[in-house]
Formats: sequence, C-alpha cells, structure tokens
Amino acid sequence: MGDSQADAAFRAEVRDWLTTALEGEFAALRGTGGPGREHEAFDERLVWQRHLAANGWTCLGWPVEHGGRGASITQQVIFHEEYARADAPRSVNHLGEELLGPTLIAFGTAEQQQRFLPKIKAVEELWCQGYSEPNAGSDLAGVTTSARLENGEWSITGQKVWTSLAHVADWCFVVARTEPGSHRHKGLSYLLVPMKQPGVQVRPIVQLTGTAEFNEVFFDDARTDESMVVGAVGDGWRVAMGTLGFERGVATLAQQVHFRREFADVLALAKRTGAYDDPVLRDRLTRSWLDLQVMGAHAQRTLASDGPIGSEASVAKLLWAHWHRDLGELAMRVRGAAGLVHGDDGLDEWQRLFLFTRADTIYGGSDEIQRNIIAERTLGLPREARA
Repeated sequence: MGDSQADAAFRAEVRDWLTTALEGEFAALRGTGGPGREHEAFDERLVWQRHLAANGWTCLGWPVEHGGRGASITQQVIFHEEYARADAPRSVNHLGEELLGPTLIAFGTAEQQQRFLPKIKAVEELWCQGYSEPNAGSDLAGVTTSARLENGEWSITGQKVWTSLAHVADWCFVVARTEPGSHRHKGLSYLLVPMKQPGVQVRPIVQLTGTAEFNEVFFDDARTDESMVVGAVGDGWRVAMGTLGFERGVATLAQQVHFRREFADVLALAKRTGAYDDPVLRDRLTRSWLDLQVMGAHAQRTLASDGPIGSEASVAKLLWAHWHRDLGELAMRVRGAAGLVHGDDGLDEWQRLFLFTRADTIYGGSDEIQRNIIAERTLGLPREARA
C-alpha cells in the first residue's frame, strides 16, 4: 500500500531537503554515529543536529503547542525512512528528543516544559538517563541512589552505571529514592539534575569495541532545585515507566529503519563475496529477513494501538535484541576467516557490529527482566521470589 497524496508530498519534501542539506560541509558526515560509534564526528554531528532544528526537522511528533510539528505516526515513519535512505548521521539528541521531551509533555509542569522543551528542540542542551545502578541494572525498583530535600534543593548521592553519553550531557533525568526506608517501587522520585557541577563525576567504561559511550556516574551531594521533580514526589516509578514506554514506542521507528539497512548491507556483502552460495548461510539470511519482517510488523501494530504500551514493549525488546545479536554473528560468518583479523586502522564495521551486539540482550532491560514482565503482567503467572 503506497503513500497517500499528502504523505507522498511530505516524503518528497523530506527527501529533497536531505539531498540538498547533505552536501557541502555535511557530506562527510554520511553514515557516522550510532550504537558503538557515538565517538565518530560528535561535534560535527551536533552542528548537523542544530541545522536540522533550525529548519524544523526535530521533534516532529511533538504537539504543535509544545514546539513540534504534530506529525502523524505515518509521517514520522516516512521521515525516518528517508533519513536512513540518505545515510544521514545518527542523532546526538535521542535521549532528549525521544525520551525526556515526551515525558515532560506527559508529566511535567508548565514551568518545566517552558524551561526545557525549547532547548531540547533546538539541541542546545543534551541529556543522559540515570536509571541503572551496579546492583540495580534491569531491576529499576532496586535503586539505592538517594535524594533528600535541604533548604529548597535536592541533595543526590549514589552511583549510576551504563549511562549513555553522560560525558557530553548537560542534564540527567535521575530516578532516586526520596523516602528513606522505602522499598521497591515506592518512595522513588524522578529528578532533573545538572551534570556540570562539583558533585557529579563521570568515568567512561571502555567497551569491547575500544570506544566508551557508556559511563559510570557518581553523585556526591549533587544539587538540583526543589522544583526539578517530574510528577509528584514519590511517584517516580510511574514517570520512569512512562519514559520507558516512549523509549520503546515511536523512538523505535529509526531503529527499525536502520536494522533494515544493516541487513541489506550484510546481504549485499554475502552476494559480493560468494558467501550467499552457501545453502546454510543463505538459509540463515532468509530466516533473518523473515524475523525482521515480524519485528517490524510488531512495532507497527504496537504504535497503532490507542492504549498505553505495556508488555508489548518487552516483546519488542526480546525480538530486536536477539535479532540484532544474531545479525552480528551472521555478518562474521559471511566475512569468514577475514573477519578474525584486526586491521591496522582498527575494527571494521562488521567486527564492530559483532562485538557491540553482544550487549544487546543485556542493556535496556535484560532478557530475564523482560520475560518476567511478560509472565507476571500479561500471563498472570506468580511473581518471581525476591530476596
């Protein structure tokens, strides 16, 4: 089924603008960035992102009253499809635009919306996510980072880990325990904390790929104003779950498009090297393509639903994490023995894909946690015993 007349016009507008914009000073940025490659031309990609903003191409799905274009789901899909087709650089503003912005629109005060949304849209402030901790990774309800109110400010103490892009972020949305003695989901609050202050220390975590886009973040009496609570004090669990719903909602559109592009590149490599003639590899490629269609159909059905995103998000995480990890393995099979050699210029794109996707079934909510959510919240099975 093709685009409607209006959507076809929108697609042409997006395609024409990207074709012109990705010439000249931005031409060298094609294909840069993304998971495992966030270090690539970061400053230049930031300039590009601000160029997008100045021309009205950020925050498309936000309501018009909050600075967005109020674009439909179909138009957002079209934008991401054309963006990937143009091989445009990956976003440096994903956490602000796709996660925190929608959270503030849904749960924030008018003052918070006026303070933060324009700067997110203009890419003037970058954000990171303070959820996981050393002893509370996928189990968010186990966080121990604490915050106490002192003289009109929150004092935050604790440690977060696997914090993407914390080393370049201006602000962090932090889940912290604001009620001493509380347990599990109760007593948590969702705080907005400035990163550039003496009470915040960021330490990079070097990955298998040799890059360090994840970080440890230490809060030692870090401060933020009393007004920087999203939702009510003690209602942080509900707000945090809302953010996760946005993370696995419209934000997955770009991910799906890039997955299709990665698969096409692996398929082209197999045909170019002759690996496609191997019936076993050809069968694996066929299965990978079929699984990609299933994953895309699930994403579209989830986004089309009028109700809140529930365990569908956990199903989606299980689907894409395993598919992407397997694609990394498949790429190395296609490469053959040559894929085992580390070049003088470092890892090639296939080696980086293989190594980085080892973490796909862990970060963003491990397989075990996702299966527990499906079992308990959808199937009604008994809750797992917890110490």
